[in-house]
Amino acid sequence: MAIKIKKIERKKMPFLERIYIFYIIAGMARTFKHFIRNLLNTKNIEFLEYPEQKPEDISPRYRGIHRLTKYDNGELKCVACDMCATACPAKCIFIEACEVPNSKEKAPKVFNIDLLECVFCGLCVEACPKDAIRMDSGIFTKVEGSRDSFISDINELSSRKRGEF
Repeated sequence: MAIKIKKIERKKMPFLERIYIFYIIAGMARTFKHFIRNLLNTKNIEFLEYPEQKPEDISPRYRGIHRLTKYDNGELKCVACDMCATACPAKCIFIEACEVPNSKEKAPKVFNIDLLECVFCGLCVEACPKDAIRMDSGIFTKVEGSRDSFISDINELSSRKRGEF
């Protein structure tokens, strides 16, 4: 038995719509209108005096800067399994493991995250089997003077608290 294929007829766009000239001109006209309006009346321009004023409309679902969680006794939950570093598409997580005396598990000796390379996708959080890494610090930006200060080490990551701003 043969299957009949019905061809969908599409409406052909006129030439002027296909080259998008009208839409490009309309977009540029709107941009120019806003430019002139702001140039002539600078008192109505909305701006934020950061860092003195913090933005109020940050979504509660926003992924902040990473933090490492701890047990109640103060030990890190991280067992240096390297799952977060493996899941990271930017390859910005570096972990070096060491053995813990009188335990079967490992612990991270070195845990670095390069925040300049990180894309803040949250895959490291999803991959962690111990729920040791989270992105709920509430810190939405980090301002520093050098590139080296954007590498978060194990001490900095473990000292962050949830929701600190």
